[in-house]
Amino acid sequence: MNRLLLSGNEAVAEGALAAGVRFFAGYPISPSSEIAAVMARRLPELGGVFLQMEDEIASLAAVIGASLAGLKAMDATSGPGLSLKAENIGLAIMLEVPCVIVDAQRVGPSTGMATFPSQGDVMFARWGTHGDHPMIALAPSTVQECFSEAVRAVNLAERFRMPVLLLTDAVIAGLHEVVELPDAVSIVNRKTPTVPPGQYKPYAPDVDGVPPMAAYGTGYRWYANSSMHDEAGFEATARPEVARVLIKRLHDKVGNYAAEIILTQAEMLDDAEIGVFAYGSSARAAKAAVHLARDQGVRAGLLKTLTLWPFPAQAVRELAGRVRRIVVPEMNMGQMVEVVRAEVCGAAEVVSVPRYDGQLITPQEILAAIVAS
Repeated sequence: MNRLLLSGNEAVAEGALAAGVRFFAGYPISPSSEIAAVMARRLPELGGVFLQMEDEIASLAAVIGASLAGLKAMDATSGPGLSLKAENIGLAIMLEVPCVIVDAQRVGPSTGMATFPSQGDVMFARWGTHGDHPMIALAPSTVQECFSEAVRAVNLAERFRMPVLLLTDAVIAGLHEVVELPDAVSIVNRKTPTVPPGQYKPYAPDVDGVPPMAAYGTGYRWYANSSMHDEAGFEATARPEVARVLIKRLHDKVGNYAAEIILTQAEMLDDAEIGVFAYGSSARAAKAAVHLARDQGVRAGLLKTLTLWPFPAQAVRELAGRVRRIVVPEMNMGQMVEVVRAEVCGAAEVVSVPRYDGQLITPQEILAAIVAS
């Protein structure tokens, strides 16, 4: 076990490398650029490949190609770059290509405020590419979690054969904290075919809904088809029954294993009358606010989620069953609060605490909503 002082960006890079990432393609953009800088230095040391591409679109295209060739691959960007990657995110979903995309969020829209934090991309993370599709998105709130969630993002991408988004922000990306780096981490590798090349169907699922994936160049020839396709990969754009089976399977391979994907943390909820639902950097302020409320005799508790998508619906419903108010602080105009409100369905009051000026939300702002009568 090594203890190092790292930034969130550095911890993300080290976590990805520990999980086996050996290919990175990216284009510099604040506040994620330090991830590329670490990868440029560390990947050659590990026998991996670093590429700075000509733009954000090409970056994710290169990552998809590397993953098809059998490498664990990652890209890192911020909001404007994520917008440019939207088409290739959809491509990775349809091809079922495992990869990780880090989004260090900053204030938008457009160029916005390049070095100021935001949580304005959380809905884009879920719905930012066209079509009906599942998504996995994780949100660390500490530098230690930047490491562990990067590991988990790589493992989930490999486990479910799909792109995974890791959402940080300008605060957590640049924040420095002491991180414990384990000597080894649990690693998941994608399933590979157990049948000979002549019998291989690239989109034929196992019982868990996830198809084994053959790497290009290993003797298996298959078509990475972005159109609607059958299990063999052949285009089937005029066959509704094929589309129905494929789209449902893409959703089911995530939905049926949501309990395996969703990770939440509860603090002081056993006797809580007021609950706070928070994620990412806002969860840091929320934790402080809960302690301040307790000091004032208000029984408050925190439900922090490290998984944004799939949404932790069961945990939120359970929270609503034990508290009279749920406070949702976010560095946006109020995005996840609407999902919380929909799940609570009137069982508890849901209060939004938004901040959208590029400043970290404060414990005092959250405390005010906790103690309000």
